[in-house]
Amino acid sequence: MSSGRYSGFRLLREAMAGHQGWRRAWHPAEAKPHYRIAIIGGGGHGLASAYHLAKTYGIRDIAVLEQGAIGQGNLGRNTTIVRSNYFTAPNIRFYDAALQGWERFEQELNFNAMVSQRGTLNLIHTEGQRDLFARRANAMALEGVDAEYVDPAGVKALVPLVELTNARYPVLGGFLQRRGGTVRHDAVGWAYARAASDLGVDIVEHTGVIGITPGHPITLSTTAGPVTAERVLLAVAGHSSTLAAMAGFRLPIETYALQAFVTESVKPVLDLVVTYGGGHFYASQSDKGGIVFGGATDGHNSYAQRGSWPQVEETMTAGLTLMPALSRLKVLRQWAGVMDMSMDGSPIVSDTPVPHLYLSTGWCYGGFKAIPAGGLVAAHLVATGTPHPLAEHFRLGRFRAGAQIDERGAGPYPWAH
Repeated sequence: MSSGRYSGFRLLREAMAGHQGWRRAWHPAEAKPHYRIAIIGGGGHGLASAYHLAKTYGIRDIAVLEQGAIGQGNLGRNTTIVRSNYFTAPNIRFYDAALQGWERFEQELNFNAMVSQRGTLNLIHTEGQRDLFARRANAMALEGVDAEYVDPAGVKALVPLVELTNARYPVLGGFLQRRGGTVRHDAVGWAYARAASDLGVDIVEHTGVIGITPGHPITLSTTAGPVTAERVLLAVAGHSSTLAAMAGFRLPIETYALQAFVTESVKPVLDLVVTYGGGHFYASQSDKGGIVFGGATDGHNSYAQRGSWPQVEETMTAGLTLMPALSRLKVLRQWAGVMDMSMDGSPIVSDTPVPHLYLSTGWCYGGFKAIPAGGLVAAHLVATGTPHPLAEHFRLGRFRAGAQIDERGAGPYPWAH
């Protein structure tokens, strides 16, 4: 049964009736013995893929198998930033398609995800960095994507908290994408789960996959018993290498913890997303008033969703160098997600050495912002067996062929991306 369409009129009607008419946003399901398609992972990319398979390709015999509850994995453990200010042309096109997806997300899925295009500002601290951002802005302009340079006075007007003349890395300007911003991460999972469920997809929570047996169909050993499927998509972020090993192959990814933090609530002081180019620090202010911020990945491989103290210190140091006034705030919470860092810093949306087994992984820092386009291209791949035009460069085979995507020029070191 459909959960019904949300609207202001319905909210008023339900309020007058004591809110007794609301149904579950999605319908809890138990795994059936066989599906046409099984998606392992109920995060943003898994749910978005299920939604597009059902809506765009008309395939509804689908199970999304999630080992926990929807929203308790990486989807609920990020800093909610969306943007498309990339450097290589294929990545610009892909991430701008994702940003366009965010721009129509609420209307398409009939869900308030608090999409806020407040702008993203990357700060410049050296002349070399200014040249790099100028090249990036020109590359974006060639693809018809917005980007603009902001001088130091403009930076101060946009973000009064920034200390332009800090002794460590003085601010020489900024690189602004006004269409960037933030989206409420929890709402994204709820919206896709609701929309996919209404289209007939089984959302199977608290069901982990503990074994994969190749064949046709593929057999998945789960905590709820065996499930077979004609095609299977792995969309499990940092745990992709673990599931790939179950299927008998290795992936060119490494898993790292990425920490995030939020402070106590204050009145509005930060109107856009700010990224510190001198140290790995980025921050925005939530609708509740807390400053949400994060930094680099921890310096060692880990599946832990807690992070380590050295990176806490590094992130705090960078934040206080850039915005000394933050020292007056208390940090309320800290958490971490697990990052599937690829060898060239770009995602892998591809078939695999196992027939009928597909992959959406290697999203690095870009997983959340990519969800609308990532779900679309993964759904296209699973439905048709061929890469979507937006994602042809994301094939797994690029690493064997030496055709890596040189987005950052950092070399084949996952931690560097």
